[in-house]
Amino acid sequence: MPIQTNKRQRTCIACGATQQKGAFHRIVRTAEGAAAFDPTGRAAGRGAYVCAGACLAAAKKTRKLERALRCKVTDQDYERLAREIALVEAPGRNEE
Repeated sequence: MPIQTNKRQRTCIACGATQQKGAFHRIVRTAEGAAAFDPTGRAAGRGAYVCAGACLAAAKKTRKLERALRCKVTDQDYERLAREIALVEAPGRNEE
């Protein structure tokens, strides 16, 4: 009888949705203390997950991303993260 293992679930920091890792976008705190988008989901550092660009905007409003990463996230960081997430969500439409 094979042993069943449960895949770890991740939670969106903005809306609280729970799904598997591949359904979310990961934002990681780098060694320099800045927030960066992690498209692979394997970068070293403290990470937080968001469902989509709308959840990133909600996390900015409530400062949940700063609390999750335990670092200061600037407006420029939020703009850059939103652009990178938008490119992943709709790769053909948002390229400049």
